[in-house]
Amino acid sequence: MNQENAKVDIWQMAACDIAEAIRERKISCRKVISDHLERIEAVNGSLNAITITLNEQALVAADQIDSIIEKGDPVGPLAGVPVTVKENIDLTGSATTFGIVQMKDANPTTDAPHIAQIKKAGAIPIGRTNLSDFGLRPHTANQFRGETTNPWDSNTTPGGSSGGDAVAVATGMSALGFGNDYGGSLRAPAQFCGVCSIKPSLGRIPDHMSLMPSEPAISSQLFLFQGVIARRVKDLRLALENMSGFDVRDPRWVPAPLSGPCPVTPIRVAVTLDPGGRGVAPQVAADIKMTADWLCNSGYAVEEIEPPAVIDAWQTWVELTSIEIKNLVLPGIKGISTPEALKFLHFWTELFPDGDLLSYMSALSRRNAIAREWLVFQEKYPLILGPSLTETDFSPNFDIQSHKETSRFIQASRLIMGANTLGLPSVVLPVKRTGTIPGAVQIIGPRFREDMVLGAAEIIEQHAGVFVPMV
Repeated sequence: MNQENAKVDIWQMAACDIAEAIRERKISCRKVISDHLERIEAVNGSLNAITITLNEQALVAADQIDSIIEKGDPVGPLAGVPVTVKENIDLTGSATTFGIVQMKDANPTTDAPHIAQIKKAGAIPIGRTNLSDFGLRPHTANQFRGETTNPWDSNTTPGGSSGGDAVAVATGMSALGFGNDYGGSLRAPAQFCGVCSIKPSLGRIPDHMSLMPSEPAISSQLFLFQGVIARRVKDLRLALENMSGFDVRDPRWVPAPLSGPCPVTPIRVAVTLDPGGRGVAPQVAADIKMTADWLCNSGYAVEEIEPPAVIDAWQTWVELTSIEIKNLVLPGIKGISTPEALKFLHFWTELFPDGDLLSYMSALSRRNAIAREWLVFQEKYPLILGPSLTETDFSPNFDIQSHKETSRFIQASRLIMGANTLGLPSVVLPVKRTGTIPGAVQIIGPRFREDMVLGAAEIIEQHAGVFVPMV
C-alpha cells in the first residue's frame, strides 16, 4: 500500500514524523505509546512477532518525555518513538533469552551499547521480538516463544533471525525494530515482510553482549552487525545517526563520520542481476532492472556489470561460518537448543564438510584479498545494485525440510553474505508487489558510506512508495 497521500493512524506514521509531532506538541508521547500498545494487542496474537510487551516501563518513559516537553526543555531526536528489540540484544528490564527456555531469566544489568544510545536519544522500547534459537536459523521459530507468521502470506516465511522485528514494523506494532545480521538476518526478513533495513559498515555500530560466557568467535566479530528495520528510509537514517556513537565496551568501533566527501557525479552504479551467475528468479531480475531505470532517470550513471569475486566472498563466508558452527557452536548448544535448530545447523555445516584449521586460516587470508578487489572496483562504481535474495519462494520451516532447501537459500543469499564478509554497508528495501509479498532490491556501498547507500535508497523509495500490510 502506498501511504504518501493516505490518511494514516499513529501506528502507520514514520518514526521521524512521530518524533516531530511529539516535539511540536501535536500529539502526546503517552498517546503514541498507548496507540502502539493497542495495536500490539489487536494484531500480535495471530503473528507472534512480539514476545513480551513492556507496557508499564514504556508508559512511564512516555510520561517523563511529556513532562519535559511541557516544561519547554529540549528532548532527544528519537523522543517518544516506540521501538522493539530482538531477544538476543541486551535491554535492561527484560531477559536476553536468545529464544532459549533455559535463558528465560537471563536479565542483563546494562543495555547493549547502541540500545543505550537510542534510549538516551528518547526512543522508548515497548516490546521484545521473536527470533530463532540463538539467532541462527533463517526462519523465526523456537520452542520457547513459538513461530512468527508473515503478515503478507502465512505460507511464506517471515525470514530470520530478525523476523519478529520485521513483522512488528511491517504491521505497525513498532516504528523501529532493532535486530542484528550475521548473514542476512536483518535484510532477508525485510525482503519477506516488505520493509527496509540497513546493515551498517564494520566498526560503525558499537556492540557488546554482556551475558556471553566468552568473546564471540572470529566470524561473529567480523560478520555480525547490529542494525535496524523501518518502514521508511529516512527512519533508517535517523536511527543510524543515534546508534553510532563511541562505547568503551567495543574496541572495534571506528570514529568514522556519518557523511563522507561529496562523491564524483554522476554517481556510478554497478548493476548485477545474477551475482556470480548461479541463477536468479525472473521477477527478482525484473525488479532490479526496474530499479536501475529509476536511478538512471534520477541522474545516476547505471551500468550492468558484475562486481569482483562475488562467489569467492560468499564461499569465504560459508567456509568460515561452517567451520566455527561445527567446532565451536554445535558442541556448546547441543544440550539446550531444539532439534529443529540443530538440524538446520547440520545442513549448514555440510555445505563445507571438510574444513580444518588450514582452510580456516586460508579463508581469513583470502578475505583480505577480496576486500582489496572490491575497494578497487568501488573506486569506479561506489554503489552496487542487485538482489537481496535471488529467490523468494521459501515456506515456513523450509530450512529444516532438506539439505537441498538449506543450500538453495544460502546460495540465494550470496550477495547478502558477501556484504557481511567484506563489512560493507547495505540497504534492502521493497520496490513492487507482484506476488503475495513485495519484491525487494539491495544496495551496497563503500565502507562507512552509509550516506551514499541511503541516498540511493531514498530515490528508489520515491518511485516505489511505502508498503504496509493491513491485518
